[in-house]
Amino acid sequence: MPREHIILECTEARKEGKPPSRYMSTRNKKLTPDRVEKKKYNPFLKRHTVHKEIK
Repeated sequence: MPREHIILECTEARKEGKPPSRYMSTRNKKLTPDRVEKKKYNPFLKRHTVHKEIK
């Protein structure tokens, strides 16, 4: 089973004192061994921000 579920968390929200937004996603362990970064919408900041994978 090479695909695993991951959680993406906003990196900019904590700096501004807002709650972080989180998204669920999947990744292929064999093709992407590093942590995933995606630009997603943060409803608390009302803009797209970088979300990084957390453990």
